[in-house]
Amino acid sequence: MKTLQEAQSEVIEDFSMYDEWLDKYEYLIDLGHRLPPFPEELKTEDRLIKGCQSRVWLDTTLEDGNLVFRADSDAIITKGIISLLVGVYSGRPAAEIAADDFSFVDRLGLRENLSPTRAGGLASMIATIRETARKYV
Repeated sequence: MKTLQEAQSEVIEDFSMYDEWLDKYEYLIDLGHRLPPFPEELKTEDRLIKGCQSRVWLDTTLEDGNLVFRADSDAIITKGIISLLVGVYSGRPAAEIAADDFSFVDRLGLRENLSPTRAGGLASMIATIRETARKYV
């Protein structure tokens, strides 16, 4: 498995292939389409990420000492954003996730190129992943 820094660098590199933000949004949409199906029975209130305008569900399990995240959203861009985060952080030890500063998101330029409501949702997704990891440390 790649290190956390390698996974983050790979996402940054993938994003840098696109000059225009419209193309980056298309890339996010594609990431969302790649998320494995999320079971309907897991779309429960306790799995909803609070603070997102659209609905985003995050399910967490502990497997072999690592946190495994599964997610879904009812909005296509938001689904791509959570897919990006799940792709980077799923399968890693809780302590590693909890200690990370998530600064790679800023290097992507994601926050400043999202609408204020989506940027707020991104912040809520990051906070939820971090808080979840801290519960397992």
